This record gives sequence, C-alpha cells and structure tokens, in this order.
Amino acid sequence: MEIDIAAVKKEYVGFEFDEARFEIDAEKLAAYATACGETEPRFIDPADPDFRAVPNYASNFHGRRNLPENFPLDVFRSFDAGKCCENLAPIRPGDTITGRSHIHDVYEKTGRSGPMMFVVHRMEFANQDDTRVAVVDWRMVMRLGEM
Repeated sequence: MEIDIAAVKKEYVGFEFDEARFEIDAEKLAAYATACGETEPRFIDPADPDFRAVPNYASNFHGRRNLPENFPLDVFRSFDAGKCCENLAPIRPGDTITGRSHIHDVYEKTGRSGPMMFVVHRMEFANQDDTRVAVVDWRMVMRLGEM
C-alpha cells in the first residue's frame, strides 16, 4: 500500500476533528481506581478530602471518532500501539471534562515486517474552568507495502 506520509502529515497534523464531554462521577472514579489495583484513599474513598481520579483515568475516555473523515488508514492493516497519559491537574467528582481530538503526528518507521505508518491521535482534556487536566496520546500503526 502506497501512502505519501509527508502529504498525510501536511494535511492532517493539527487538524481538530472531534469534541466530547464527560461528567465525572465519584463512584465511577473509585471503581476505576479499585479495578487498577489502587489502594490510596485519595483515589478509592470519595470521603477523602483530596479524592480525585487516578493519574491514568483520562485514558479511558473516547470521543465519537478515532480519526478524521477520509483519513488514509486501513483498519485491517493496523493495530493499537498503546497510549501515553500525561496528568496535568486533578480530575474530581462533579467536574465536566471536555476532550478535543486532533492528529498530533504522522511518521514512518521500518520494522522487521517492512515500512509502517505511525499515527498519533492526541486528545486534550480541560475541566469546566478551562484548566487543562490531561493529555492522552494514542498511537496506531499501519503496515505499508505488500502483505
């Protein structure tokens, strides 16, 4: 499969294509933290005065779209290459979090199976006070060339 990586990068990097809102619930925060194996009261006990989401909580948020419309990624040649979550400020019960998605980067690498296109989907999160609370980068990889 032939893809002009430079052209894809020029067209899509920085392009914002989705926005989603999330209402933060104390019970869900505690359940998520418990499922992650957390034991600190500030993450599992809603009565704790410093109760907040665990640092990776924003990685479970998803928008309505994974990629911009017409983005040249073949899902049958692709796989999820992981997430990186940067926690910037506490997420607390009662917050309304807005996530905005854009393509942060597109690049090519060559591995044992040949050339691959990497796509970094970035979702940036802010609370109701417009305080940035988290950034989540999700990497997708698509194998290029013959299969």
